[in-house]
Amino acid sequence: MTHEGGCLCGAVRFRCEGEPLNVRICHCRNCQKAMGSPFYARALFAQGALSVTGETARYASSEAIDRVFCKVCGTRLFSARRNGTAAGVALATFDDRNAFAPTAHIWVSEKMDWVKLDDGLPQYQATVPQ
Repeated sequence: MTHEGGCLCGAVRFRCEGEPLNVRICHCRNCQKAMGSPFYARALFAQGALSVTGETARYASSEAIDRVFCKVCGTRLFSARRNGTAAGVALATFDDRNAFAPTAHIWVSEKMDWVKLDDGLPQYQATVPQ
């Protein structure tokens, strides 16, 4: 299965091959700031399954994660693990924005107080336990 998407201005396009490793909504403070929203809804793919065309820029938001965005319009596209293993793709950037439904909320200990989680999905105070 192939899933495609891109940024607001169309300068960056991407393709993900196969199915995501997981689909989660992250409420951590880093994701809130990086995305400029209360949470980050993303599908996690192996980095080898993701191909990108167009110019992007990166910002090291932590020791482990780079945030990748379009150099032209600034659309926040990916959170790429710096070790090269996986990349989270923002769900709203897929051409089919309904292609994936989240299966869990993570880092709910840092969610904004006014966000109400009543969708019945599992909630984890930090990351999903291994």
